[in-house]
Parts: sequence; C-alpha cells; structure tokens
Amino acid sequence: MKKMAGKIGPGMILLLGLVFLLAGCAGGGNDQVKQTTCSGAIEWQICKVAEIENFACELGTFKKKPALVYTVAIRNIDAKPHRYRLNIFLLDQDKAAGHLVPRKGKPPVVKPGATATVKVPFFKTTAASSKMLVVVKTIGE
Repeated sequence: MKKMAGKIGPGMILLLGLVFLLAGCAGGGNDQVKQTTCSGAIEWQICKVAEIENFACELGTFKKKPALVYTVAIRNIDAKPHRYRLNIFLLDQDKAAGHLVPRKGKPPVVKPGATATVKVPFFKTTAASSKMLVVVKTIGE
C-alpha cells in the first residue's frame, strides 16, 4: 500500500476551497439575481448585502486567449460600503475562478446603491457549463 501523505489532487483542493467559501456565506439565492443570460443550472449563494444585476457568459477570447468569460455586475444593497469576493465553480468541468469586486480602488469598495462589474475568464475552456455554483460574500466581516 502506497503512502498518500502530502499528495492532494486538484479535485480535493477544489472541494476544500468550496467548503471554506460556503462556510462564510449566509444568504440568499435566486431572489437576489435580476438578470442572467447563461444556460444551464446555476446554484446561487449570495450574501444578504449584495444583488446580482447581470450575470452573462460567452465563449470567445480574453487577452487573446480562448476562454469562457463571465461578466458579473454586483450591486451593493446595504447602507455601508463593501468589498466582495466572487467565486464561480463550473461543477461539470471541475474548474473554478474567483475575483475581488471591485478589483482595486482607494478604498476598494462598492458604495451603497452602486454597482461594480467584473469579467471572470476561464482560459482554455471551449464549452459552456451546464452546472454552476456562484458564491458572493463580503470581505472583512
């Protein structure tokens, strides 16, 4: 019997990351999503102080590389400014990507009532996902 100590595969890393992220997100789902143009099943885990204004996906290129690109607009529905962590898991393709929203700024926050839009590319992905998990949580709380 071979020793497996110290050998963690990419699937295990993805699973551990998913468990870690879900532990910090208490919130809603479909009622906080205004518009989506992606086909396939999407599970939403959105914190209470955020709302998805638009969730779109398209196959194409990003920085001259083939990619599946998600464009996500997140609106702050709280009275305080927030910075968000967005994670998209392509469950049927065993891929994941994340983004800070907003990416930068002084301070890097979305003001109350404002919307920030980001593009999240999945490089070397040539097919749309049929099963996704989208997680939005605040940073620093």
